Amino acid sequence: MAKLNAKKKNAEPSKEFGLPEQRKYPMPDESHARNAKARASQMEHQGKLSAADKKKIDAKANKILSK
Repeated sequence: MAKLNAKKKNAEPSKEFGLPEQRKYPMPDESHARNAKARASQMEHQGKLSAADKKKIDAKANKILSK
């Protein structure tokens, strides 16, 4: 997976994030999309992420992964 430091993350457009309003779960490429899905599942199981937000993240990641 390519490194995504703070400078690069801040330069990404909001549409590149699983939760664009919070700028969380960046998905500039397939490896980040897979990672976002995994992290979202972990956060949902811990009760730190709603099912609706996980669904948004999964939908965005699946769109990227199906290209």
